Amino acid sequence: MGRLSRDIVGRGVSVHETILWERLDRPGHESARLRRRGSEHVLEGSAVFEHEGAPCRLDYLVVADGRFHTSRGTVRGWLGETAVEIEIVAEAGRWSMNGAECPEVEGAIDLDLNFSPSTNLLPIRRLDLDVGREAPVRAAWLRFPSFDLKPLEQTYLRLSPSRYRYRSEGGFLAELDVRPSGFVTLYPGFARVPGPRSSKPLPDISPLDRSRAGG
Repeated sequence: MGRLSRDIVGRGVSVHETILWERLDRPGHESARLRRRGSEHVLEGSAVFEHEGAPCRLDYLVVADGRFHTSRGTVRGWLGETAVEIEIVAEAGRWSMNGAECPEVEGAIDLDLNFSPSTNLLPIRRLDLDVGREAPVRAAWLRFPSFDLKPLEQTYLRLSPSRYRYRSEGGFLAELDVRPSGFVTLYPGFARVPGPRSSKPLPDISPLDRSRAGG
């Protein structure tokens, strides 16, 4: 599910794409969009899901330059009763979070949000690999639920125009279905774009059955 649209911005035209995911590992949904703002790419979205029985909402924004190098990001919301407010800045390969230097992730190019399938788009668009080619990635990984920023070594191998093999340190491996925009449509065990709903009318429910259904 998703759509392309055009917004008039000043004298130019900004083209953006939106997407909706459903979580496969827990109850939850997420929506995001990618848009241009002058020379920058802006990836923004909102994830609402359950974590260990507690409701979680995380609104995020990632800004990248014209080459899809991350320059800054924010995450705001809550995890249960705990407020979340994070600001990340990347400049010349040096990273900081909420004003504190993060030397561990120095040299990283991409911000990777552990709770979201959205940020796989950043290295996919930046690398623009030909089919059959593979490239390493060093990401600044915002872990969930600890929200600490750690380095994560990854590789992307383009298997076809719409599929990548993703590996990360520790032996994790997944094959990702991807749109031309870079948005992942299927991340096995994690998230997927919902299929079309059936247009078949629902059967009538008798009063007795309806009371059992709780609605």
